[in-house]
Amino acid sequence: MRILLRFLPCLFAVALVHAAARPNILFLAVDDLRPELACYGRDYIKSPNLDRIARAGMVFDRAYCQQAVCSPSRSSLMTGTRPDTTKVWDLVTHFRAALPHVATLGQHFKANGYFVQGMGKIYHGGYDDPQTWSVPWQTPRAVKYALPENRTLDQRQYEGEPDGGGTRNTRKNLRGPAYESADVPDDTFQDGKVAELAIETLRELSQRKEPFFLAVGFIKPHLPFVAPKKYWDLYDPAKIQLAPNKFRPQGAPDYAILPGGELRNYHGIPADSVPDDLARQLKHGYYAAVSYMDAQVGKLLDELDRLNLREHTIVLLWGDHGWKLGEHDAWCKHSNCEDDVNAPLILSVPGMKNAGQRTKALVEFVDIYPTLSELAGLPLPPHLEGTSFKPLLDDPNRPWKTAAFSQYPRPGGRTGAGQLMGYSMRTDRYRFTAWMARADPTMVVAQELYDHQTDPQENQNIAGQPENAALVKALTASLNAGWKAARPK
Repeated sequence: MRILLRFLPCLFAVALVHAAARPNILFLAVDDLRPELACYGRDYIKSPNLDRIARAGMVFDRAYCQQAVCSPSRSSLMTGTRPDTTKVWDLVTHFRAALPHVATLGQHFKANGYFVQGMGKIYHGGYDDPQTWSVPWQTPRAVKYALPENRTLDQRQYEGEPDGGGTRNTRKNLRGPAYESADVPDDTFQDGKVAELAIETLRELSQRKEPFFLAVGFIKPHLPFVAPKKYWDLYDPAKIQLAPNKFRPQGAPDYAILPGGELRNYHGIPADSVPDDLARQLKHGYYAAVSYMDAQVGKLLDELDRLNLREHTIVLLWGDHGWKLGEHDAWCKHSNCEDDVNAPLILSVPGMKNAGQRTKALVEFVDIYPTLSELAGLPLPPHLEGTSFKPLLDDPNRPWKTAAFSQYPRPGGRTGAGQLMGYSMRTDRYRFTAWMARADPTMVVAQELYDHQTDPQENQNIAGQPENAALVKALTASLNAGWKAARPK
């Protein structure tokens, strides 16, 4: 016993050194952000702070969410499991209903000695998970619009008042306008206030002995595209290019891509195709909102530097899914197309040898949980359905997954199959989607196949062409084999 007591101070000291050596995590979530950023080769986008993370880290060109809508995507990422495991395919189901005892990403770090705090949009609105955090999650309240006339328009959705006798007086048009430019400070809106709260929190966390996991969620560029005027002024609307493929994919089922009902909730948006002049204004607003969000990220990075935390902090930035800006004559997310399921993922790890590089390896958002855990030296829970992509940080060109998987539900409509689930698989060259009856997954009612070598915009479904029969059969077998068969060897 005396010998044990003599060694206890040494063991305690070793434990403290080990805790101090563990990296902090700055976990940045962005709503509706597509990989149209300067660090993704779109140098017309003003995103200097996301580019800062990229220069100190790695850009993942082909990162895929598991379902292109907020709650399913976030639930999947935070639990490290796929939508068919979380049972979250909509915006009204909490993953705890199916997984009451699952350890979320934050919960896992908390159980392993981290102080875990969250703010802004991490889980979908109204569906927080208290078990995830060391202290209660919080989000500052802010106005949605700066201009009084726009607030009045937006208030109609709560009062149920008509908008004055226009021809499109449906409930879908009862929100405020889809965009706004006002000469106001950044902290007028939620993202500005979240950045201020995150900076204050970083100062507090820097005084703690244990490492921290700080999750900060930004809501822009989610609709409405509202940002201070100075961010609108970064762009010349005359130079904004419209989507080159303003048509549905040829040969695809009519339910594969829908027009974008979310956008139609806003004042002044037509129910049919969006005219080009309005489309350009919408894209201008989206770009402004991206630059506004980017500026808030920059404030956090500046504070990390000021506090001398940067060299001890892993920074991860992810968008919960992609977004259509007129491609396929459609808007928003809610599909299996490349524009919707391919999302930004940028990871910076202190001391990484390949800082500033990018990888085209196929990775999935369910891989984020095991990757961060491994980078922090934490054990991997057995429930995870992803693969740590830590090896890619050392060798971004190494052979990796053979496929990434996403899915999206649809009503069956005229198919007679009841509710459908579209299971989609992205390989190095192809996107293959099988639409199956949810009540009977052996019943396949439609297939989509796009060759990214010749058709990167997914404009022509070639699944039904006779010369592709063998390819469709092989891809069907791979899709049915699922994610376990696609893991790196």
